[in-house]
Amino acid sequence: MFSASSIDAASKAAFYEELCNQVRYLVDGEPNVTANLANVSALLNVHMSDINWVGFYLWHEQDSELVLGPFQGKPACIRIALGKGVCGTAAQTRQAQVVPDVFAFPGHIACDADSRSEVVIPMVKDGCLLGVLDIDSPQPGRFDDEDAAGLQRVVDALVQFIPFSNPR
Repeated sequence: MFSASSIDAASKAAFYEELCNQVRYLVDGEPNVTANLANVSALLNVHMSDINWVGFYLWHEQDSELVLGPFQGKPACIRIALGKGVCGTAAQTRQAQVVPDVFAFPGHIACDADSRSEVVIPMVKDGCLLGVLDIDSPQPGRFDDEDAAGLQRVVDALVQFIPFSNPR
């Protein structure tokens, strides 16, 4: 059984390391991608402060776009083209995007008017784009490079245990 008690960490690095441990515990041995992504989005929603949306967009090569996957929060945009908005930019560049003010990001796609900052982490396995982890906050400047690095470790822990079959 999962316990939703808070993570007691002395630093951001320790916080993200504990999140990685919990992700490994949740997904190890479970082959269902949807179940694993749902659990990880719930885990992040429970433990991260000052966020209002967390979830996954999955890459669908046949449509050349990201498609909404498991998430926690208000209803969201369903499809995002490669290179469009923060998620599409992260997918296209395969680089984390830390956006302190979403209104200053050219081409930002506003799914929730309450969101003010965003971090998006590309999910890549064996050189193939799988999708992105997207987290929004109503607080401007909520995310920094340390959050991006910690969340990249969380994503790396997640994709290591999931047998994705989605190409590129």
